[in-house]
Amino acid sequence: MKLFATIFLLFTVVFSADNNETKKHLEKQMEKEKKYSVEQKFYGVDEYDFEGAEVNDKSLKKIPPQPDYNDDFDMDNVYD
Repeated sequence: MKLFATIFLLFTVVFSADNNETKKHLEKQMEKEKKYSVEQKFYGVDEYDFEGAEVNDKSLKKIPPQPDYNDDFDMDNVYD
């Protein structure tokens, strides 16, 4: 698909009347394509090992329940 897009853009440049503007547009689109290809490599799921980030359900039972501090933070009377 990328090859087809590149060939299409090259033919557009060759047969275009306003060659200078088209070259600028082509260079801009090629830079976007390079950025996209780098991001696709970076965000590839197959390259990451997520097993180390899994949570052990048995260890969660050892954590004591935390108090609810939402009721203690009452700012209603501050500006009265």
